[in-house]
Amino acid sequence: MGPHRNDPPGLDAEADDARQALVREILARGGLTDPAWRAAFEQVPRHLFVPYYYVHGVRGYERLRGEDPDPERRGRWLRGVYADEPLATRLRDGELVSSSSQPSLMALMLDALDVHDGHTVLEIGTGPGYNAALLSHRLGERAVTTVDLDPEITEPARRHLAAAGYRPTVVTGDGARGCPRHAPYDRIIATCTLPSVPQAWPEQCRPGACVLAPFATGLIALRVHATARGPCAEGRFLHTPAHFVPLRGALPLPAGLPRLRGLPRRAAGDDLFRFLLTLTAGVLDPHEALSLWEREGRPQRERYGVTVGRGGQWAWLDDPRGPYTWPIDGGG
Repeated sequence: MGPHRNDPPGLDAEADDARQALVREILARGGLTDPAWRAAFEQVPRHLFVPYYYVHGVRGYERLRGEDPDPERRGRWLRGVYADEPLATRLRDGELVSSSSQPSLMALMLDALDVHDGHTVLEIGTGPGYNAALLSHRLGERAVTTVDLDPEITEPARRHLAAAGYRPTVVTGDGARGCPRHAPYDRIIATCTLPSVPQAWPEQCRPGACVLAPFATGLIALRVHATARGPCAEGRFLHTPAHFVPLRGALPLPAGLPRLRGLPRRAAGDDLFRFLLTLTAGVLDPHEALSLWEREGRPQRERYGVTVGRGGQWAWLDDPRGPYTWPIDGGG
């Protein structure tokens, strides 16, 4: 691929070096064990998807851009693009509405998605388009559909993808409703935090499909099964924490963390306890959650799971039909 027409002279070589350094960093942390995903991260140029992004400065957000005439600021932009960090790419009234996720977390999620040649994928949350490009590199652009609510996000994403040489299907619409026009899918991956799992997603999947999504500061991996009452999706959380921009659209925004007043400081500051509080927000009293958490040996995320069916959805500890289950009230 030739240089992007707006790239300053010499940027391609600098970007290539920075991209290979990022891949080495992810490899050193145990990621990108699949050679196909490693090749995608080595070859897809992230800088084409984030021509500018925002960082916290002394006076609030500061915008760094690749076309900055100041070489020092342009260098800061490029170093940030290929750092293993999330990038804020779109703000509205001071609030973050779109971002490019941390590359090592993207690598972990793509690996957990367990794609194979011939699979079709629906991505919820297009953002700047980088993740759709990685999927297109791995599976082919015809296999990838990506949806975002806002044309101010999808239109630039189309341009970024085209500049990088990829043309997957980019849809402006409510991701909570999926994209029935291109269903059924073998995989659905979301890059935004959910208040609940939309029932439309398993209904647009083939039996055996995987749905991977951020939920309650974690990542839930669900398998879709056909039942007499319709599609059911069930699975456990991955071990890693995950924090994403909330899904916007038909579903309500995720509930905030319950008040921590009166809880022991050691528990209130514990990431795994706060995960349980988020998972059971509005259902389980925080003090009850604390008793459960301590009684069960401070469970890791992998012991929790979620079940989604036509009759509703619930979270659970250890066993979906065991003693510890909680309804998920998210309008899914």
